[in-house]
Amino acid sequence: MRGKVGKWRTIWVWNDVKVKGRTGTCWGLRQLHEGPDTVEELLDRHLVKKDKTKDDNSSDELLNRSRLTSTRREALSLYRDILRASRFFTWPDSNGVLWRDVLRDSARREFELARFETDPEIVTRLLIGGHEAVHSAIDKLTEKQRQQIQKDRGGSDQR
Repeated sequence: MRGKVGKWRTIWVWNDVKVKGRTGTCWGLRQLHEGPDTVEELLDRHLVKKDKTKDDNSSDELLNRSRLTSTRREALSLYRDILRASRFFTWPDSNGVLWRDVLRDSARREFELARFETDPEIVTRLLIGGHEAVHSAIDKLTEKQRQQIQKDRGGSDQR
């Protein structure tokens, strides 16, 4: 199928057609989608318009819901980051339990305690604190591993 656009609103279409063993060409004029002319029209058409009759309490409630939805997404992301980071803690503690399992249980308990928190400020603080804790734990772990590697390399060079 080949085509040519004419005057931005119509398209001429040529199709190669095979009917009863014969090959031919047919053409037709087709109208393009009558879309918006400007970006403003596009946005007006596709964005939800704010209803002027609603009172401010319902709009505040919608805003809080959208914030909670985004913080729920962030909380899930943080929880997944904790689970991913805990894979690197493979040594046992003094009781013989792997640190990986201790960290996962601790994270689960903390998330369960904060599960029904609705104050956006407190939720944000918890998320920021969690992200900082995960990043600092990973940074400390990588630094210790670097030191161990350098120590091992230094010991093998002396042999």
